Amino acid sequence: MTKVLVTGANGMLGQDLCPILEDEGYEVIETDVQTLDITNFEMVNHVLKEENPDIVIHCAAYTNVDKAEEDLKTARLINFKGTENIAKACSKIDAALVYISTDYVFSGDSKKPYLPTDKTAPLNNYGLTKWEGEEAVRKHCSKYYIARTSWLYGIHGKNFVETMLSLADKPELKVVDDQVGCPTWTVELSNGIVKLLDDAEYGTYHVCGSGQTSWCGFAKEIFLQSGLEVNLKPCATEEFPRPAKRPHYSVMENNGICRDWKLALKDYLKLRN
Repeated sequence: MTKVLVTGANGMLGQDLCPILEDEGYEVIETDVQTLDITNFEMVNHVLKEENPDIVIHCAAYTNVDKAEEDLKTARLINFKGTENIAKACSKIDAALVYISTDYVFSGDSKKPYLPTDKTAPLNNYGLTKWEGEEAVRKHCSKYYIARTSWLYGIHGKNFVETMLSLADKPELKVVDDQVGCPTWTVELSNGIVKLLDDAEYGTYHVCGSGQTSWCGFAKEIFLQSGLEVNLKPCATEEFPRPAKRPHYSVMENNGICRDWKLALKDYLKLRN
């Protein structure tokens, strides 16, 4: 039986991923910050040597995009140094590494969906530290999958879908309409990771929902599928200034790895009800 160690197993992605891997017949070792502090190389080295997994799926990350602007040191410690530690330890035991990255490695200047081979140019510290993590993986591992995802939501964490549903009774709801990307359900990402492990060559992939929309378009679809009448108003990014810049266009070409984002949203809403 193939043994898979998952970092950040208690996070929004990890809680969906681990049972899916088990259903696929993998032996899963769940770790979190208590059992595996990725910023501590000795601990990482010891745990990976002891468990000796065939594959490590690295979900643990610093994900607070705005906070990373004021605390680059912590974001870099977790997203770059932590990933480098995992990559080095994987290399020592010849384990394949799956690293979860982000659409925020791109600048957002493109007019067509980004390919995995396209030039990266992060606009914010979060994107920068995740890109540095990618580079660490490429440098230290020969067997790796970099899985870039975007606009992630899932049943086990705070996310855009739940935020919108909680604001549905507002007299008026303004949502940004000039940032375009690919909403991705954690279950879709998990299934996409399984597909990579099943039959993909090592390399960089985009594992995100198919199709594209703006945040306002995403909200509109959430309310439509939930049967809610909401006074939704599109607005510009400038109306909601945030510490971290966001790419205006971060649509990624996924080559059919994940389903249409609207279909995935339908299943998510069914599940949460």
